[in-house]
Amino acid sequence: MESSTDKNIFAENKVLILYILDKLDKDITNDGLFKIISSINGLNYFYFQQILTDLIDTNLVGQFTKDDEPLIKITSKGKNAYNLTKDILPGIIKLKADYTFDKELPSIKEEASITAEFIPKNENDYTVKCKIIENNEVIFEVRTFAGSRERAKRITDNWQNNASKIYPKILDLLLSNGDM
Repeated sequence: MESSTDKNIFAENKVLILYILDKLDKDITNDGLFKIISSINGLNYFYFQQILTDLIDTNLVGQFTKDDEPLIKITSKGKNAYNLTKDILPGIIKLKADYTFDKELPSIKEEASITAEFIPKNENDYTVKCKIIENNEVIFEVRTFAGSRERAKRITDNWQNNASKIYPKILDLLLSNGDM
């Protein structure tokens, strides 16, 4: 049986997620939202997912995919619910949320703008997809073949760590007249 304290904490965390989503001017990934929320109150991933699923199931938060990227945003119903319940969020949590939001958001935006993943086709066949995303729009994407999991991992790691150096070189090569 759930105690009233557990229900209050669950409700506070729901309002906290709505508070953060209401502050955002853009959509956010699940991982980006988790990074902010867990930095504020140390919420574990499974409890966060339980709360987020509840918010999605009640249509307070919307989930959609754009350019193969799953994103989350607050709905108008969620904004109304937040405005009705925002007083249950303690001031100290709002203060910490504001501080954490301002500190974490730039790094989350940067992380979200450079993505890389590899998809196994079979045991020795991987497709690697590297992207740069700005303002929720894919501005650069490259897909390539990697003959092993190790090569695929190396490519994705290299893109994640060096995309700001690799992208201009690729662009220069694409714009050259074959003068290499």
